[in-house]
Amino acid sequence: MPIDPYILLLLGTVGVAALLPARGTGADVASGASTAAIAFLFFLYGARLSTREALDGLKHWRLHTTVLACTFVVFPLLGLAARGLVPVLLTHPLYQGLLFLTLVPSTVQSSIAFTSIARGNVPAAICAGSFSSLAGIVVTPLLAAALLGGNAGGFSADSVVKIVLQLLVPFLAGQLLRRWVGGFITRHKKVLGYVDRASILLVVYTAFSEGMVQGIWHQVSALRLAGLLAVEAVVLAVMLTLTWYGGRALRFDREDRIAIQFAGSKKSLASGLPMASVLFGAHASLAVLPLMLFHQMQLMVCAVIAKRRARDPQPEVTEAAAPTAGSRTAVGTATRSG
Repeated sequence: MPIDPYILLLLGTVGVAALLPARGTGADVASGASTAAIAFLFFLYGARLSTREALDGLKHWRLHTTVLACTFVVFPLLGLAARGLVPVLLTHPLYQGLLFLTLVPSTVQSSIAFTSIARGNVPAAICAGSFSSLAGIVVTPLLAAALLGGNAGGFSADSVVKIVLQLLVPFLAGQLLRRWVGGFITRHKKVLGYVDRASILLVVYTAFSEGMVQGIWHQVSALRLAGLLAVEAVVLAVMLTLTWYGGRALRFDREDRIAIQFAGSKKSLASGLPMASVLFGAHASLAVLPLMLFHQMQLMVCAVIAKRRARDPQPEVTEAAAPTAGSRTAVGTATRSG
């Protein structure tokens, strides 16, 4: 069960923010840079998403609807149910972060990777993760405003303007300019990936610096963190079980069930951190802590599940039903193009 190196970078950034938090003019500069980084991140998200691939993926609408329902309906219901654990197991700020965790969209990269390892429907995982990220730009802020109330800015005009300007407008700009910048982004995918991660580290540093200056970390004890981890483990176990056996009840085949399980049970750190910065402001540090912990937990658990799924026996194919060489080539081409 590997530890994601990026999680170590995030934890290191938290440590730097704890020892050397940005104050005064430095805090203003960091806040401005963080705002610009968030806008640039969502511009890249928009420029990377192929409109044609997204439209082609709509053909498998039952699978995508199932993943979206898991991400934006079942997950939030579990988050609301956890309200009964306050204040016995969770503090109110930690619960707010846990509830926000249940509202963010699914991952893209890790869903694809684990689906591929487990020999599932990779094209479906690509489209499901992309649709979830796209929907999350609108759905996550609306759910946060409705369920978190004043802690996430509510339905005030200022919060709506922030969401539109920092998240939606850059994303739409990326989609509109994809025709001209898509090739550049594809050619420099690796370098821009580092830019993505550096931008998120800046967002984390700014958020945790504000938390340190305001002294909110005195509210968190080791016992409360242990309680948070236990609750998150239960949430993850419930979602992994529900997505797998629910897929069977809905009569999806094995490959589709694998895509549903990995795309419908995870949450995106890359999308959630910038959104939390916009929605929570100075309280973002506690809001993103549950998401950071859940992200590492889901990677470790899903890595084990994917390897076990890969060892599952494949159904036997009779000679009459076996595809011809030409049809195998066509299927392989369709898979690569998807």
